[in-house]
Amino acid sequence: MTEQARALFGPHPFAAEMSEDQVASLLPEYLAMSQAFPYLQAGSQRDLVFDAMHHNRDLARDIELTSVVANFICWDETGGYGRILHGGKAALPDILATENFHSNLFRKDASRLLGRAIRPNYSFRTKRYLHSLYAGLSSNDPLVRCAYMVAFELHAADMIQSLWTTLVKTFKARSDDLEYFRSHVGGEDPAEKYHGEMTSRLIGELVPASRNGRFLDEFDRAYRLSLQWCRDLLRIVSLGGDGHSEIEHHGRCHCGSVKFCVRAPRELSAVRCNCSICQMSGFLHLLVREDKLGIECGEEFLSTYQFNKNIARHRFCRVCGVKPFYRPRSNPSGFSVNIRCLDKGTIEGIRISEFDGEHWEEAFCSMHQGLESCVEDQNGGVDSNGTCNE
Repeated sequence: MTEQARALFGPHPFAAEMSEDQVASLLPEYLAMSQAFPYLQAGSQRDLVFDAMHHNRDLARDIELTSVVANFICWDETGGYGRILHGGKAALPDILATENFHSNLFRKDASRLLGRAIRPNYSFRTKRYLHSLYAGLSSNDPLVRCAYMVAFELHAADMIQSLWTTLVKTFKARSDDLEYFRSHVGGEDPAEKYHGEMTSRLIGELVPASRNGRFLDEFDRAYRLSLQWCRDLLRIVSLGGDGHSEIEHHGRCHCGSVKFCVRAPRELSAVRCNCSICQMSGFLHLLVREDKLGIECGEEFLSTYQFNKNIARHRFCRVCGVKPFYRPRSNPSGFSVNIRCLDKGTIEGIRISEFDGEHWEEAFCSMHQGLESCVEDQNGGVDSNGTCNE
């Protein structure tokens, strides 16, 4: 299936040439995945076990099979198998040495390459990927669980090998010095090979011949999920590494019920408008495309306020009343984000342009056309009191 996947999907995205800036943005995302995955894998059978308990029935064999494989992978990823392999039972107490967890080996390798310590970045995209992965690994359908287990491990082997090769080229490093990569796919007896074989044997146990077609569809879906996450990580990183490169800013409403993230430069360009609704709300505009903003939680707390033309969709938290972002009338396919709702820690500076929303049409005509997407289009104008009459 490995060869089939390579033929179908082509070279892995991580095999592409990367700059050091690209790598610096990618590695914290990868660390987050490496850190979380073993626990998601091991815990993915939880609801299946609780369901058997609730209905007072024996555990099905398919649950036993996917559980034992999941638990071993977690045991291996957290350094347990390696300890026993090299030190026997006497090495069991050493499992408390968490620096040998595979995610921490990766952290050490990455920090050495970058010359500074890194921490995991659970970005919106990485969290979305991990949630989707967990949904497949915990499915009630054993065929789906099997497909996601096999697809993740086969993809992981190609991903780790591709990233290893790219890191060595980018940083002109010695491949044997990168312990995480060497232990997974290097040497004469790499661990990742056995992960792939172990999960692939589940196919013969859990997938009857009559359902091969559906299994392949689920495998394809699961493999694409991991592949797309890798492509997304490369897509959001600028090659230039200059002041225009984008990072992920996090924000929230006042009470924290609504949390979101937005891709934008470290130094933000903002527009301050003096129309009635912007003055009353203190909104400081940052325009982004729709694909730049992700709602992390609390969408159910968002209410919509519209007035006048009823085109703009002002979204506010119904708990605290704060409007963290909205869809402006002039750019309904994108968002205007309130910079005041963003965490200050990732903002290096803000360049503010003033916009005379009290006299919208005259102000708009005198400014660059691109500003249209930065402020609310109050095309109906404003009345003599400066009140928006949208």
